[in-house]
Amino acid sequence: MKYKHLFFDLDHTLWDFERNSSESLKDIFHNSNLTSHGVNSLELFVQSFLRINTELWEKFDRGLLHHTYIRENRFKMVFEELGVLCPENHEEIGEIYLQTLPGKKHLLEGALELLDYVSEKGYNLHIVTNGFNDIQAKKISSSGISHFFQNLITFENANAKKPDPKIFAYALDVSGALPEESIMIGDNWIADVLGAKQFGLDTVYVNPAGLKFEESPTYDIRRLEELKAIF
Repeated sequence: MKYKHLFFDLDHTLWDFERNSSESLKDIFHNSNLTSHGVNSLELFVQSFLRINTELWEKFDRGLLHHTYIRENRFKMVFEELGVLCPENHEEIGEIYLQTLPGKKHLLEGALELLDYVSEKGYNLHIVTNGFNDIQAKKISSSGISHFFQNLITFENANAKKPDPKIFAYALDVSGALPEESIMIGDNWIADVLGAKQFGLDTVYVNPAGLKFEESPTYDIRRLEELKAIF
């Protein structure tokens, strides 16, 4: 067995962020009566949020934004894009989203089966995420996968975020893993793949869209079930 420690990203890799986020936004749309604020289309509200949120997190990964900016401004940006007057309670809506989202339980297709498979084979499993401790821990708990993982490494407890090598060094330190027996599995080319590769780890790029870059990961997969052939 070449690898002993499998380090997984969480959002978009195991936990179905799009589906869980869409459900949370639907709850907010109805419970906060956004139609009274001029937001007439649930579909456009969800689409706008997901696109803006993705763009903000990409800037965060490049070190251009702080978490706080994303939390405080993303809903404001959505309302502005939809051409409606931003509600005075837009930050409250943002907090409701953060309270609702981690309680959603949907995993990506094949995630649970994969975790069962690698766990039964004796691999040590860990999460490495740029999310917040409390929110990411609740996501893992809500989706029923907490018992698979020995460590939850976040930007908060590592005091660094992917792709910074410090978070990977911290992950190996707390897990007692050696670089040559470890592999990073994630969907984000910059944060997960390049970050881990530059640190000296093997990598799996969870790449359903089949994107191509000048550099190559150790493994490039479209579906999580393909990992069974690797491990």
